[in-house]
Amino acid sequence: MLTVPEVVTAMQDVLGPVADRAARATGFVRRRSKLTGASFVQMLVLGWWSTPQATREALAQTAALRGISVSPQAVDQRLHARAAACLRQVLAHAARTLLTTDPVAIPLLQRFSQVVVQDSTSIGLPGALAEEWPGCGNATTPAAASATLKLHLRLDLAGGGLAGPVLQPGRTHDTPAVPGFTPLAAGGLWIGDLGFFSLDQFAAWDAAGCFWLSRLKADPVLRDPTTGQRLALDQVLPTQPGACLEREVLLGAQQRLRCRLLAVRVPPAVAAERRAKLHAEARRRGQAVSARRLRWADWTLLVTNVPAAQLALDEALVLYRARWQIELLIKLWKHDARLATWRSTKPWAVLCELYAKLLAVVCQHWTMLVSCWPAADRSLPKAAQTVRKLVWALARVWDDTPQAVAVLVDLQRCLAHGCRINKRRTTPHTYQLLLAPARGGLG
Repeated sequence: MLTVPEVVTAMQDVLGPVADRAARATGFVRRRSKLTGASFVQMLVLGWWSTPQATREALAQTAALRGISVSPQAVDQRLHARAAACLRQVLAHAARTLLTTDPVAIPLLQRFSQVVVQDSTSIGLPGALAEEWPGCGNATTPAAASATLKLHLRLDLAGGGLAGPVLQPGRTHDTPAVPGFTPLAAGGLWIGDLGFFSLDQFAAWDAAGCFWLSRLKADPVLRDPTTGQRLALDQVLPTQPGACLEREVLLGAQQRLRCRLLAVRVPPAVAAERRAKLHAEARRRGQAVSARRLRWADWTLLVTNVPAAQLALDEALVLYRARWQIELLIKLWKHDARLATWRSTKPWAVLCELYAKLLAVVCQHWTMLVSCWPAADRSLPKAAQTVRKLVWALARVWDDTPQAVAVLVDLQRCLAHGCRINKRRTTPHTYQLLLAPARGGLG
């Protein structure tokens, strides 16, 4: 079980010795100064963690709380390229620090060693940073779109372990095998959207004893596992209303992965919404939508290598729906921590602020692991608001480990009396469906 002292030690290490080493390695600190690499990183991270819109004056006040006298002008002058390089190294170390707690008390999740959902998000940067983080800009694209940073994340829905954020240029394609992620544990389950669909990666996980659950990509090559004959999806799907399908298939022209095909007909309103999105995307690309893809909009099509004895059809649907939890986490970070907004127009100052805020939300996630994560009905947005109220108290005693532990223990008490999601009867929350998958229905 993860303990409060372990979290405090992890944060002190990342924002202390790791930051000092990064400052020396990047040349941010070249001589002895009252503002060391550690104190600089702590000032930015704790300042923007407490107040995402913090001014340079507010950051200087955070430094003063740490016993360091620095002017707002001096703070601004230090937000340059070497400072960004320093913060990036510290963030990379934090992203590799995987802390997990006891699995949340949801039996469906506890069937696997971990239940990992993966997603990415992009943040546009000033055009002057295009060489550092190239986006998808071209001669006809506004300069602001030419610099983009893509963040890759993996979240374990059971133990709360957060892998990432792993940073890549915005022009890179999504893939489940992002460099920098630790391998899935044997017996673990990976869940991802179509953007991460990769038969080669699925085959590698098969060989490693891992499980995967994904939507089925368009135009799949399916074969009967007994005869080896190719199957046409239109012929396999049932025609009667309210029908569902579950059968074994071989997936892929070359890989021929043995897996389960799961298909459930969706309500007409959902199908109509899907078709509208297909038409809108086709108009944007100047293409036409095939009649076959329009027909498939009537269905939710999943593929998985989890045996039926371990995961029933309705349970697979609920687990795939739970992938939204990582999108909600990213939404929380962007909105609550204001990742995509900054107070400066200077490109390197913008990058410093983004890296520092990312460090702040990683530390925030660690505090939640030992405070509210074990509760299935936790509300991360409510918890984030409570955490921010105690950041200044944490900053004041940062170097005093027993006092810092006491602050997080106070946080535990606060989050134990609130920060919960109210139950809903008509449209159950994800945690309610995970506890009772049959409530999600097959429609």
